Parts: sequence; C-alpha cells; structure tokens
Amino acid sequence: MFRFIITVIFLISFLILSIPLLLFEWVFAKINRRAADISSLRIVQWAFKVIIKIAGIDITFIGKEKIPSEPVLYIGNHRSFYDIIITYAYCQNLTGYVAKKEMLKAPLLRDWMKRLYCLFLDRENPKEGLKTILQAIDYVKSGVSICIFPEGTRNKGEELSLLPFHAGSFKIAEKSGCPIVPMSINNTAFVFEEHFPRIKKTRVIIEYGDPIYPKSLTREAKKTLSEDVRQVIKATIDRNQTLL
Repeated sequence: MFRFIITVIFLISFLILSIPLLLFEWVFAKINRRAADISSLRIVQWAFKVIIKIAGIDITFIGKEKIPSEPVLYIGNHRSFYDIIITYAYCQNLTGYVAKKEMLKAPLLRDWMKRLYCLFLDRENPKEGLKTILQAIDYVKSGVSICIFPEGTRNKGEELSLLPFHAGSFKIAEKSGCPIVPMSINNTAFVFEEHFPRIKKTRVIIEYGDPIYPKSLTREAKKTLSEDVRQVIKATIDRNQTLL
C-alpha cells in the first residue's frame, strides 16, 4: 500500500508542478518543434522511470537491437496500466500511443499525451476510429512511431491468454509502409492489477520480435497478418513465462 500512496503523490505532484514546463514546451515548439518533442519525451520518460523505481520493477529487455531506426508500429499484448509506463519509459524515439478516448478526461495528463503524439480512440464510433488510424498514418510518415494494443482493451483473463486482435490496427503499417515490431509483455499485471490497490515488486520481461515489413508480404500473408502477429506474441509470452 505504501508504494501505491507514494506513486499517487508523485504522479499528482509531477502533473501540477509540470504546468510551467508544459507552457515552456508549447512556446519552444513554435521555435524548434523537433527539439521540443525530444525535450517533452525525456521529461515524461524521467517521470515514468521514477514510477518504475517506486514500484520496484525489475525489467528484462530482449531484442531491443531488432528495432529499426526508422518509425515503426509497435504491436503489443495488454494486461496492465504499467504496460504503457514501462515501454514508453524506454522508447528510443518519438512514439505516440493509441489510447482510449476516456483519457481525454484526465487534466494535464491528456496535455502531455497530446504533446507526445498520443491518439485517443473512440471504440464505439467506427467513423472516428478511422480518423484516428488516418492520423496515426500521418504521424508515422512524419517520423513518429506508433504503439497500439490491438486487443482493444486490457485483457483481464489468465496471464498467458490473448484477446482477438483488431485487424484495423495493422492498417497503420500497411498504409504508411513502416515495419511492424511485435512487443511481447510478461507479468505486468502482477505489479498492480492482480492485487489492487497494492503495488508489488515484480520482474517484467519485454521482448521485441523481428520487424515485419507489410509491403514485402504476399497478398495471402497480408490477409492473415493480424493473426500471424498474435501467434508470434503468444509464442513469445509462453516462452518467456518460464524465465520469471
């Protein structure tokens, strides 16, 4: 319970005290957008690393060297709020996450998310959902990676289970031409969700798979791309569970 209280205090304090930084970053972006983007990225990554430290999370990364230097589409399984905190804290380049539209109700947090190219998906409105995907494609073409969890929501089932993947998520890579990087995440639910509201010291494994280039796939392979990536992630989390 102590870690939970400290985390909440830190998060609220950061959001309030960072208001001047948000204003500075907004002005800075008018002068040098790229530099302001990197500055915002490092600020939020620092805050997330503090949260990881408070939680006592021991992270093992596998396959980071496989991530191309160009913008990519990260596709990952999703079981915890900490999936975003952990993976974003160690992003090599600018990356926007696709989040649910309800996040727009969170003051200050939503402002930092917007600064960092996050997108807010309305899962109940297909037309708005298409707009989000098109915006993500534009972001990739402008040099920003995108991370999406194609299960569509946090999976509250068994640890090694996966919900079906929404094939529409993969359109970002198919239309922009960027590579897909499978991102397999083990054990994050044990940090918090499995014993809410306590936060426990936990070992987490993140593995990045071989990049997949949609343009090099055959027409038949493109039809099964969503399920193929799902199977890659399923096999990886099954294997990595034995390392915990």
